[in-house]
Amino acid sequence: MLELNKSGTDRSEPGRLPAQGTGPDARPAGDSPSTEAAAAAARVPLWPYLIAAAILCGLYFLYSYLQYSRFGSPSWDLGIFEQEVRAYAGLEAPVVDIKGPGYLILGDHFSPIVALLAPLYWLWPSAESLLLAQAALFALGAVVVGRTTQQLLGGRSGLCVTVAYGLSWGIQEAVKSDFHEIAFAVPLLALVCRALLLERWTAALLWSLPLVLVKEDLGATVAVVGFLLFVYGRRLQGALLAVFGVAAFVVTLMVLIPAASSAGTYDYWQKIDKNGEQDVAMLDSVLGVLNSSVKIEMLVFLVGITAFMALRSPLTLLIVPTLGWRLLSQDSNHWGMVWHYSAILMPVLFLAMADGVRRSRGSHRPWLASYAKVAVPVAAAVAVAMTQHLPLRDLLRPHSYSAVDDARSQAAREALKVIPVGARVETDITLMAHLTSDRTVYWIGGAPGTAPDIVAINLDFGWARPIQDPVAYAEQLHPEARYRLKHQGGSFVVMERTTPEPAELPGAGKD
Repeated sequence: MLELNKSGTDRSEPGRLPAQGTGPDARPAGDSPSTEAAAAAARVPLWPYLIAAAILCGLYFLYSYLQYSRFGSPSWDLGIFEQEVRAYAGLEAPVVDIKGPGYLILGDHFSPIVALLAPLYWLWPSAESLLLAQAALFALGAVVVGRTTQQLLGGRSGLCVTVAYGLSWGIQEAVKSDFHEIAFAVPLLALVCRALLLERWTAALLWSLPLVLVKEDLGATVAVVGFLLFVYGRRLQGALLAVFGVAAFVVTLMVLIPAASSAGTYDYWQKIDKNGEQDVAMLDSVLGVLNSSVKIEMLVFLVGITAFMALRSPLTLLIVPTLGWRLLSQDSNHWGMVWHYSAILMPVLFLAMADGVRRSRGSHRPWLASYAKVAVPVAAAVAVAMTQHLPLRDLLRPHSYSAVDDARSQAAREALKVIPVGARVETDITLMAHLTSDRTVYWIGGAPGTAPDIVAINLDFGWARPIQDPVAYAEQLHPEARYRLKHQGGSFVVMERTTPEPAELPGAGKD
């Protein structure tokens, strides 16, 4: 289980990292752990990991690009984030009309770090630029995780862990889920864990600070980094960082988000204290953290992909805040192995595995020392085996490429062509991320009173009730306006407003 002593082994030698073997590469007596870590870092070349990262980046982006090209976005999130980045690129407040006309997105989730994508968006104003950025950030995590592992364990362990991390289900499911802000947290957490393992305490502190700008809950993770620094003997730094993390967490949830929200509160508290319309007591939420087989399966696979060696490292404590709110949530989307929620756990777990293997190599328990020798290749084998049931498996299927030009995709592109640039469009998920770069886009049914210029829908989207008369449906959404059919091809219908001109919406986003 977790070992909070600083020895790195089962031996009682406080403050001492384990020797990496005997012979000419063994650490001479008197060398400090930091000296050994620096020497190990200098010996490990960077280029193999850059090549591996380039390959992974290519695979991630290829999958995302194919999914985007065949109009297969699984949610509205890609459109939301493009509207946010587009606003930052235009040096404007991050208004996201998909969430509601004039909706300030910082009142939903606090993720100002995505403003860093504005320069890329200047060069490539498309949702695809966000997908490329995410692929690169995930691949950057692989460089840090793999190279750090080789510095700690030697041999070919680094490349094995690069494969295990790169193909891990948490990363693959995040790629499938389109872009999310947590892409920034993945390499940052990898760098934090690397710094902790190499005893670069100030670097660990500095790399953890930007996490509070990624998402509102990560202040709690920063506080855990501070706790680990405190345990490792950096008491002042650790205490200050823990206080900062807690303060950032509280201020963001209690002050910053409510100040930006039109409702004046943090909406996602309801994920914990409400199950549908039914109130749930906090005690019941706590007692129900393991009340589902889906939750238990997720936990088993989280540690299973590291051959269970992550349990030997205190770094695993860094996953507790994220797991905490997910297990407390009443929303079943937070519990399982799908969506993007587990991506930020992957760099932590794989570097915890490297630390666990390092600690176990010198164990007095022979079975544990023996198992530590094979844990890394076992983890790589598990990742490869699981991939046959994970998203990247689609890259080996011819249908993934032919679907880009199938009848449905062609019909969707024809629908896009008849929607004027600059138009105000109300639409569903299917076309949304293909319109947000140069139109004002609203979620279907989420913009009453706006009388958008265009209502564009996919009749096969999966409506609760089939839409028999699209024009009547558009006028039902906007009784203040009249619409006519402009285009229909396949399952895609485009309607344009004929009258009247919409009133000016106070606070609405402008192009």
